[in-house]
Amino acid sequence: MRIPDAKVALSTASVYPESTATAFEIAARLGYDGVEVMVWTDPVSQDIESLRRLSEYHGVPILAVHAPCLLITQRVWSTDPWVKLQRAKAAAERLGASTVVVHPPFRWQRNYAREFVRGIWRMADETDVRFAVENMFPWRYRDREMLAYAPDWDVTKDDYRHFTIDLSHTATSRTDALDMVDRMGDRLAHLHLADGHGSNKDEHLVPGRGTQPCAELLERLATTGFDGHVVVEVNTRRAMSQAEREADLAEALAFTRLHLASPTPASRPGRAVRRK
Repeated sequence: MRIPDAKVALSTASVYPESTATAFEIAARLGYDGVEVMVWTDPVSQDIESLRRLSEYHGVPILAVHAPCLLITQRVWSTDPWVKLQRAKAAAERLGASTVVVHPPFRWQRNYAREFVRGIWRMADETDVRFAVENMFPWRYRDREMLAYAPDWDVTKDDYRHFTIDLSHTATSRTDALDMVDRMGDRLAHLHLADGHGSNKDEHLVPGRGTQPCAELLERLATTGFDGHVVVEVNTRRAMSQAEREADLAEALAFTRLHLASPTPASRPGRAVRRK
């Protein structure tokens, strides 16, 4: 078997509405390799020393920091988006995380959007931390579509050093995920693993419960020696209990590890078949 160097992390967003601290506890109990910290309104997610203590106490490294890019986090770590990214970079450096995940700007953030591509390159040149820009999706209501992100929700249309691909977002945008991975090429540095059915909602299902090529993408990463991080970022808000939430997160971890373990070429019985 060939198993890539990629580590499997749990996004702290995956335990919402539970706390950031709970995510560290669950990640340790289930055997994740680390966490990605979603910086949001939970004060602990914004406090570097609190995060460091949680990481040390549970023995769970922080592999990535997700900058506060959501609508609900517009006042977290300043209202200036560049200050947010500077603080995310500083947090990643101090916590030993290799990656900062960032969304493209909202279209109404005109000055930020205008300078975003150049600014991300400039910040990436200042650090060893990877700024991995994440694919998004158009917002839809009934038969109407709004382009909410600029320069574009399809980040492969612009020149970035590193990318994050999110498979719930490819479902919502109704994009061929494997084609997008091909366009990202060796600049793909980070994977948000989730699933979806292509609805107007960003579903973040447990991988294997939707229509996205989660298994095929993981198997491809295994054969190409991917050395970024695979982050389980799923929605467990409807879990009726902590036991049900942990069962979903354990299933997601088992799915990921299974498909990241790929037969070596010599042991393959025949040509790989693309799933439909």
